[in-house]
Amino acid sequence: MFLKKYNLKNKTAVVTGAGKGLGKACAIALAEAGVNVIIISRTKKDLQKVSKIIKKYKVKCQSFSCDVTNYSEIKKIINSLKRIDILVNNAGNNIPSHFTKVKTKDMEYIVKLNTIATFNLAQLCAIKMIKLKNRKKVGGSIINMSSQMGHVGGPIRSVYNMTKFGIEGLTKSMSIDLAKNNIRVNTVAPTFVVTPMTSKFFKNKKFKSETLNNIPLGKFAELSDVASAVVFLASDAASMITGTSLLAVSYTHLTLPTKA
Repeated sequence: MFLKKYNLKNKTAVVTGAGKGLGKACAIALAEAGVNVIIISRTKKDLQKVSKIIKKYKVKCQSFSCDVTNYSEIKKIINSLKRIDILVNNAGNNIPSHFTKVKTKDMEYIVKLNTIATFNLAQLCAIKMIKLKNRKKVGGSIINMSSQMGHVGGPIRSVYNMTKFGIEGLTKSMSIDLAKNNIRVNTVAPTFVVTPMTSKFFKNKKFKSETLNNIPLGKFAELSDVASAVVFLASDAASMITGTSLLAVSYTHLTLPTKA
């Protein structure tokens, strides 16, 4: 009886940044749970590979090659969709730099991608979700991908910190505004996860060692750890969870390596 709440069959999810890493893992995990998946990424070749995997689970899959910072393009895509039940707002990036050395163009790019595009996409999807006549009955779930850096400070990550703290605040406010529509809004905040984006940082052995020492479990998160958390928050098993952050393997303290 209780496990039925994990059933996501025939739901429809939008996943951004779905070509690689966390987005890819989340899209595949949702497909495993019976969700029809709409995947969005900049690289068409990556989308084709992910789409092929998803279709093995006998669910529907649509793919769109798009830069999520292009508002007119992403609006066109979202408005063309018939239904959205779940949004995994995952697209994001990081350019580590000491606060005094952050370049304006890098700061503007990260803010535009991690914060503004996240806001825009969430708003577009929420409007689409609300239009479903029985939305209050079936519910909906928006999952904004955050980070441990949305909860603690860290050196050479001032801009990334700023954007992820912003996502945490946005999520709490959204959860209040959308509660009457039975649309839940939460974040997943992973520690360092082994992905194509983070692997370049781990080439520095000292950085890797010091980072591991700050994680109580003594290991980096795997893609499946984050994807499983996303599936949980998307399901009715989390029907009373909104406006919160699911931290995946937190740091014991704030001291992080100063060089990547």
